[in-house]
Amino acid sequence: MKNNQKTTDYKTLIKREICLFKKEYNSYFKKNESKPKKIGKPFLLKNKLSTTGILLIHGLMAAPEEVREIGEFFHSRGYSVYAPRLAGHGTSPEDLSSRNYMEWLESVDSGYEIIKNICDRIIIAGFSTGAGIALYQALKEPLKYQAVISISAPLKFKGFSFNFTELVNHWNCIAQKNGMQKLKKIYVKNHPDNPHINYASCPVSAIAEVRAMMKKVYKYLPALSLPSLIVQAKNDPKVDGKSGRKIFSRIKNNMKYYHEINFNRHGIIRGNIAREVYAVIDKFLGSIDNSLNKQA
Repeated sequence: MKNNQKTTDYKTLIKREICLFKKEYNSYFKKNESKPKKIGKPFLLKNKLSTTGILLIHGLMAAPEEVREIGEFFHSRGYSVYAPRLAGHGTSPEDLSSRNYMEWLESVDSGYEIIKNICDRIIIAGFSTGAGIALYQALKEPLKYQAVISISAPLKFKGFSFNFTELVNHWNCIAQKNGMQKLKKIYVKNHPDNPHINYASCPVSAIAEVRAMMKKVYKYLPALSLPSLIVQAKNDPKVDGKSGRKIFSRIKNNMKYYHEINFNRHGIIRGNIAREVYAVIDKFLGSIDNSLNKQA
């Protein structure tokens, strides 16, 4: 009876998330900007034999489809996987421009409610902004998770437009208050690795939200108590390559692992380069499997 109740619960929760996505997609759909619905739809890869699940979080301007390949990797290793859709994503840049990072955290909390109905133990993992969110959640509610995997967390962005985000965002607020909407710079151009998934333009406010969130993450990183894997591309053109090492050195517990990928693109979780990332994750998961089994 208990298992039947769990099945009903998680299916109902997923249905609710999909209905929310469809509603927001239809409200914010913009021709030539919005991607097909299948890109933004949250997904579950269930393993009936597993008691451990992965809560897998995509990046800024992306959608659950971004993490599908790595989700399938986790699933092939015997884990159940749920990839939530962050608020404002998978719809249009206009939708994202009205969101804040607290809403993204709420999206992940909803994802947690789904995966916890399927698995007894949960590892939180994320890519790019999703990695920052994974670290934030691991710091905020460590008792919920057994480990955290951070891939390319954006402690510091690269590029002229990113470096002046706070100033531009502040100016936009002033312009809005004084009725000078035409002088606002709401979006910056994005050059995504996966144009079939990512938005072509990014709201300035969204970048400011990521920065505000990462400042909090950096401040509280010494308190991180979970086994942690930090992965970073050395020559990442979007996130400063030193971000990973700074995050790693800030963590004070002894259950931390760091790996640097020698690659010159931001997207390291899809395609051939992802094999190196998966191998590192495999090793990390193997190193903590014994401790997870002891907790069972």
